[in-house]
Amino acid sequence: MNILVLVSGSGTNLQALIDAEKAGALGGGVICAVVSDRPGVYALERARAAGIPVFVESPGQALPRQERRRDLSNRILRAARETGAELIILAGFLSILEGDIIRAYAGRIINLHPSLLPKYGGPGMYGARVHRAVIEAGETESGCTVHLVDEGTDTGPILLQKKVPVAPDDTPEHLAERIHKKEHAAIVEAAVLMMGRRNSSP
Repeated sequence: MNILVLVSGSGTNLQALIDAEKAGALGGGVICAVVSDRPGVYALERARAAGIPVFVESPGQALPRQERRRDLSNRILRAARETGAELIILAGFLSILEGDIIRAYAGRIINLHPSLLPKYGGPGMYGARVHRAVIEAGETESGCTVHLVDEGTDTGPILLQKKVPVAPDDTPEHLAERIHKKEHAAIVEAAVLMMGRRNSSP
């Protein structure tokens, strides 16, 4: 199954997928391309080093927010179709997809979120904001979630979760570091799960 990976940052979760593919541990999945919504991020270097084609599709800042999201989503949909992608993985991707791509790839887009959804999800909840909210709420555990993407934000069906304890003296940075280690396993496990679903379908 061809996999298109969407990124916005350093790409450690992308690297986990690349390493799993090289080790034959991605359930038969092949990363066919990587799309970033930001130029110059290190994830693009990781992809190039692995010989994976890259696309940079930056949001059109001159467009109103709603049009900007739709325009970006449509450009990513074109990239997905051009590369023959059958599964789309959002691995630290900060833009919100909407419109035709959600319908065209229904049940075939997964997202990694740094909390135990449905807690601490939704618009504006990403990165350090999530971890800060978890700590401020006095939670004793957090983690990450991989879920199917639907037309909401972090609202799709949950595929799997990984948990970590929250220490009394945790900072957002320390909590993020602990969760990152779980994210790398979770994103690979979810990709393999999606491969299995595809292989078992009629």
